[in-house]
Amino acid sequence: MEKHTKSLRRTMTSRHIMMMALGGSIGAGLFKGSSAAIDTAGPAVVLAYLIGGIILLFIMQGLAEMAVQNSSARTFRDLVQSVLGVFPAYFLDWIYWKMWVLNIAAEAVVAAIFLQYWFSETPIWVLALMVSVAVTVINLLSVKIFAETEYWLALIKISVIVIFIVAGILLLFASFGHHTAPSFSNLTGHGGFFPNGPTGLITAMLVVIYSYGGTEIIGVTLAETKNPEKVVPKAVRSTLTRIIAFYIFPFFIIVGLIPWDKVNGVNESPFVMVFQLIGIPGADHVMNAVILLAIISSMNSGLYGSSRVLFTQAVDGRVPKIFAQLSSKKVPVYSILMCTASLYAGVLLSIFAGSSTFTYLMGSLGYTVLFIWLIIAFAHLKSRSGKEQLSGYYVKWFPYTTWVAIIALLAILVGIIMTTSLIITGVTLGIYLLISLTYVIRRDTLTSVQRIGA
Repeated sequence: MEKHTKSLRRTMTSRHIMMMALGGSIGAGLFKGSSAAIDTAGPAVVLAYLIGGIILLFIMQGLAEMAVQNSSARTFRDLVQSVLGVFPAYFLDWIYWKMWVLNIAAEAVVAAIFLQYWFSETPIWVLALMVSVAVTVINLLSVKIFAETEYWLALIKISVIVIFIVAGILLLFASFGHHTAPSFSNLTGHGGFFPNGPTGLITAMLVVIYSYGGTEIIGVTLAETKNPEKVVPKAVRSTLTRIIAFYIFPFFIIVGLIPWDKVNGVNESPFVMVFQLIGIPGADHVMNAVILLAIISSMNSGLYGSSRVLFTQAVDGRVPKIFAQLSSKKVPVYSILMCTASLYAGVLLSIFAGSSTFTYLMGSLGYTVLFIWLIIAFAHLKSRSGKEQLSGYYVKWFPYTTWVAIIALLAILVGIIMTTSLIITGVTLGIYLLISLTYVIRRDTLTSVQRIGA
């Protein structure tokens, strides 16, 4: 093991980080959380994901602009700290880390749920443990091997989603054999397009925000990306169009083919239910396998993101230096092992909570993604202060797009607080207060670290 070093290798290209962003956001939120979102909003879930996608677009444009203007930044903590100061950057770093370590634990349980499609007698915790070990091993390999693995995992699931969209459109509008095309009847039947009214749409936004969370991992790849000032804007543009398309079209097909009130309450994903309608022998098994790969892909991205946050904290002297040590392949091995601890904590939790573990964790994660986006948006506003001209990539409709995103996020926050379980809100608030308290205790040390870094 090498001694402390700040040198991560810039081996990741635009195709790597584009697929990583897709891998981070197309995971449990899409394949498992979709059931809860549909159950809450009904067919209006399509509108909810459209709204969330537009907000995401505005947030990521701001992140790309800040990355171009500050090419020396290693993660988006550096981007935020340079304009908002130490505390917002500290808070962002730790809630981002908390988001990913909880998310990979939740997704390990979801992967186990989908494995039970084939191994119904095997306990959730045993299957979650197997998945956790596999993801740990992949991340301990070199960054290039990890990035290639993530690229191909993401490519497989994207290809199958495209097949799903084509097959779904055919099922929607073409009748054959024993299948009768429903067309748009399921969108307006069973209580209408808004069966649970505006409240259902607002409540579903928690799942929507959680589902889209992970795209901002592009901001964590800066230290390991070749020419980030060119690559990041390109990755943002190409990634966002794909993410929005890969959410809105599949949800339209699901609520079009299956009555919305029949989706929740079953173990299999709505995607598997649609493939069962196709009638091709084994199609549901193929889809379940792809979903499993998608979850592992998302876990890969999450473990990468959380370990790099911990690594940069250690490099800056904010956490023990051992987490800044790199292996001979330039991988922050101790940071990775520390973050995988949450995987095994999730395994232990699943012994008692079983498949409900995912539901418990998802609510808190939705809050966290929302706050991460708000901090990035406010940093983008401040980064433009006093600057008339910017070189390279910049947001053309500034500040209107950023303000639209902020206002929308604040409105969603109020709605979520009013409609979410008090237990989930209380636990999340407790975590945020603990992070803030640790900052107050360590404020003098953190401020001196910032001056030394400068």
